[in-house]
Amino acid sequence: MALTGEALALMAKINKQYGDGSLVIASSLTDSGQLATGILSLDLILGGGFPRNQWSEVIGMEGSGKTTVCHRTVAHNQQISPDFTTLWIAAEAYDSDQAKMLGVNVDQVIVHATNRMEEAFQVMIDAAEARAVDLIVLDSYPALVPDGEAEKDMDEASMTLGARLMGKFFRKIGKETGKAMSATQRPVTGLIINQWRQKIGGRVMNGQIPKTTPGGLAKNFAYYSRVEVARAEWIDEARPGKGKARIGQVVKFTTIKNKQIAGQKTSQSDYYFEESRTLGLDAGRFDTVKDLIIWAVYYDVITRRGSYYDYGKNSWKGKDPMIDAIRQDLTLQEELTASILGAADPRRQTTSPAELGNLAQEIEAEAA
Repeated sequence: MALTGEALALMAKINKQYGDGSLVIASSLTDSGQLATGILSLDLILGGGFPRNQWSEVIGMEGSGKTTVCHRTVAHNQQISPDFTTLWIAAEAYDSDQAKMLGVNVDQVIVHATNRMEEAFQVMIDAAEARAVDLIVLDSYPALVPDGEAEKDMDEASMTLGARLMGKFFRKIGKETGKAMSATQRPVTGLIINQWRQKIGGRVMNGQIPKTTPGGLAKNFAYYSRVEVARAEWIDEARPGKGKARIGQVVKFTTIKNKQIAGQKTSQSDYYFEESRTLGLDAGRFDTVKDLIIWAVYYDVITRRGSYYDYGKNSWKGKDPMIDAIRQDLTLQEELTASILGAADPRRQTTSPAELGNLAQEIEAEAA
């Protein structure tokens, strides 16, 4: 059924008054899709990756892997498109060595070093308005200092300044991020790194101290997705005659909020900050093959027949030959990733959050 003449007249009037595109037909709006992180376990619970043309929050304790996730997202998308450009707001020092270790081409990263909150937010707004970059990363919000706080002495209180500025930022940035809904504008994705704080006055339940994040409550409504990054356990590797070396950590991801698919999903992935001689993985790598096998078996992309594992024309007797074959074949890895993401798409299948919780441990135990 077509729109009535009155509705079309209203659209013409509003668009003339406020500019073309102020009112559009909903069917003309486009889904900008997702910005994949390159970490399969995280992409799965996000619904394919961080939402394009939206803002997401990456939260965690110190050393949990927040910045690592952002660097890995940059590196993965640079591999897909060499022209992929990132604006990195470095409220904390930008470590180019760490970025390179994680596969980032630093020639495609624009760094703005500042800890002034107003300056950082204005640069981010200007970048979104110019549509000159594909990704904006703020590392990190708690390191920013409002001008009103910087001008005061150490013994003077300056509460709520940052929260008010954060709310104002999202009210202003919403106009710019909304422009890309018509497919005529370049989508821009925003990632803001935040940290956990103990909640003042919160009631301790079952030994768990209530947590909150700096920046007030308004931001939580503005984010399209919020992801917690946590260290589940350390990864140690034997060194003959020298004991064990700590070479990595198991990173656990939880979607606190996700407007793409259901939130409160968890997954995990092994990250190596030093070389794994046993697996042949370089420093700065996630164990992609382990993730592929766990999720492929769960979603029946790889099927089991007793001790055999089958995928298409491939058949392996035992888990080790399958792991070796997948690790050596990059094309096969890409095929498996696409098949898993397709099978896991919640818009085509139904799996409860309870079933997805802690899947990595369950499937790994089953495969073993």
